[in-house]
Amino acid sequence: MNLLQRKVFTLFTIVLLCSVWLTTHSYEAAASSFLSTHTLGIQSDAQTSYPGMRWLRLAYATCGNSKLSGSVLQGAIRAYHLRGIQIFLDICQPKLNVILNPSYLQDAAAGGADAVQCGNEQMKYHPPDTLYVPPDLYARFYDLCQRSIHAVRANIPVLMGSLDPHVVGPDNALLAQQVAYLNSMQTAMNTIVYPGGHWSWRANVIGLIDTWHNGYPSSSSNNLYQLFLYWSQQFQVPLVVGGLSQHLWVVEGTGCFVGCGLYGTYQVSVSHILTLITDVLTSLNYGISFFFFSGKDFILHGYLWPIGVLDVNGHPKPLRQDLPMGARKLTMTCSSISVTTEQQEQLLALLYSGCQLPSNYVSILES
Repeated sequence: MNLLQRKVFTLFTIVLLCSVWLTTHSYEAAASSFLSTHTLGIQSDAQTSYPGMRWLRLAYATCGNSKLSGSVLQGAIRAYHLRGIQIFLDICQPKLNVILNPSYLQDAAAGGADAVQCGNEQMKYHPPDTLYVPPDLYARFYDLCQRSIHAVRANIPVLMGSLDPHVVGPDNALLAQQVAYLNSMQTAMNTIVYPGGHWSWRANVIGLIDTWHNGYPSSSSNNLYQLFLYWSQQFQVPLVVGGLSQHLWVVEGTGCFVGCGLYGTYQVSVSHILTLITDVLTSLNYGISFFFFSGKDFILHGYLWPIGVLDVNGHPKPLRQDLPMGARKLTMTCSSISVTTEQQEQLLALLYSGCQLPSNYVSILES
């Protein structure tokens, strides 16, 4: 091989290697660029891996069976940060007689999370799972929680707990009660916490929980969109990127499986995957931060909740969870490449990265 041939061969090799590298990494690069302006994640137990997820929602020790506090919490968050993963920490309200004890809030703040939710479904009375917090007490709790967090990491998002799930239309009276609760909280802020102040709940951020069969049996079923519309009116902001997106995070987006008119494994399975897709696309369309719930299926009160993207053992679930793995596949368009997926967690990551669904995805999943 003469000198000219060697130069040509070397140049060809470099071009070929660059082409392979770009093809392999174009999806990851597109995901990184897209996710940098969106808070998109999934509920995690700090033990299960979710490839492709840049944000995880973790529960502090005041939530259910969580053991995350102290050095365990700090170590877990530090390990995630080293992997480029950010953490949204949910601090559930403890028993009301200790809710204003600053020690656990200071401990949670020391964990170093990147966003925090102060309280969970604080307007809902459903003991022992959920502890209702009167609005005047919640005002004091939220103020203490926010100040504790910002003393460690200034300016990170600190959410006013979360709105328990309701369906627009049948539950309009319950939605109005949530607004009344926030108004009472605002009054308490300006009379008890900061007398004579001008604190407004409309200047803050609140979490939203939605559980409905969005996208099933047709695209007209989209309670999440209806909730976005409702709360944009209550916050008095437009339902556009930069409007409601500055005031609302979907902290738990999930499909229902009981008590909402679904029957049999087929309907539950199809609605589950269509809800996942519909919720993500709806949230992305309006720039709303979104966390899918749940990462894994779980058992509660003796019943299986098949609402995760992994099964109860942390194994991948097929797109149609009533069928074997590979029975349904979707080929996504990710920038300049195509990626075929047959697993729910991978589909969620691809949607988060901005990959496009095939035009016939509904018929594929319903067939």
